Amino acid sequence: MDRTDQELISRVLAGEQGDYAELVRRHHARVMGVCLSMLGDAASAEDAAQESFLKAYRSLADFSGQSAFGTWLYRIASNRCLDLLRQRARLPESPLETAAAAPEPGRDTSDEDEMVARTLARMPEDYRLILTLREIEGLSYEELTEVLDCSLDAVKARLRRARRSFLDEARHFYGAPSV
Repeated sequence: MDRTDQELISRVLAGEQGDYAELVRRHHARVMGVCLSMLGDAASAEDAAQESFLKAYRSLADFSGQSAFGTWLYRIASNRCLDLLRQRARLPESPLETAAAAPEPGRDTSDEDEMVARTLARMPEDYRLILTLREIEGLSYEELTEVLDCSLDAVKARLRRARRSFLDEARHFYGAPSV
């Protein structure tokens, strides 16, 4: 019988630390997806995801259960990625980092996926985050209010601006879409 996230959390808090591995297994792909979309490279994304799971484990007793565990975890991961992006902005980029961020030769990605990834990478971090969470990860508006810690109206306004900015960026670099 599969246990719910809340049941697993209760067991971990009661001393069954091994059950945390099941929580990680359930949520790793989606947390990794958010981190990869935010950070742009697999190594940094994996590090951020691991750090997020570690922080969640250490803070598990503080999890109130008012939101879903996954939503709480997204917030931790999003904040970690934003911290890393801010650190990157303060450091000059080396040629090695530039080469590492380039897509791998022969990597099987569609032109559309590549365009989306490159456009997202050029966007401000708050727009990149909300678009990743809503459009790629499929979070609801209610989940976005919890992850981003803002009102529903603020989420809708930010998402509208982010979508407009995404389209403007895509049109600027790739031309107007064919109709």
